[in-house]
Amino acid sequence: MRSTNILGTRYTFTNNQDIPTGVPLIIVTNHQSMYDIPPIIYHMRKYHPKFVAKKELGKGIPSVSYNLRHGGSALIDRKDGKQAILEIGKLGSYIEANKRSAVIFPEGTRSRTGKPKPFKPMGLKMLLRKAPSALVVPITINNSWKLLRFGQFPMGLGAHVTFKVHPPLENTKDADTLIAKVEEIITKDINY
Repeated sequence: MRSTNILGTRYTFTNNQDIPTGVPLIIVTNHQSMYDIPPIIYHMRKYHPKFVAKKELGKGIPSVSYNLRHGGSALIDRKDGKQAILEIGKLGSYIEANKRSAVIFPEGTRSRTGKPKPFKPMGLKMLLRKAPSALVVPITINNSWKLLRFGQFPMGLGAHVTFKVHPPLENTKDADTLIAKVEEIITKDINY
């Protein structure tokens, strides 16, 4: 994160919520770029976040790939729905048993303009089913897409990337209603 300060990038992570430790969490957020991930890892570190990530990230990125493969995250094949759901289910069982947190980006891929994409609910439904005692923590991310608006080079200058943690929600066992509520909470604070 600090290396992007050279480009004038600023990060603001606002978390005014009293989120308990020792309970599983499902962190749900919109997705704008790969720069969404390090601030979540850093600022939510006491909750031990594990990620739902595409399997391609499981190799070729020093330290990141190793951590994804061996740190408890779910590496999914986006072309194989059955494999993806099984891996997400394993992650849900893991966070339930070990009181960790899972981070999922239900849009399925990054929004390259900041405009949110509709949620794909199946992965989130599986996490809710396999981690029934988990609290759902919505987070809204703004402006990280501006770092990659031109691709990897040149990187965008002067972006103010913001993260807003919303109040945690109980798993109500009515997954469709809960997911719709989470999507509304997240998207209403996206500036695009």
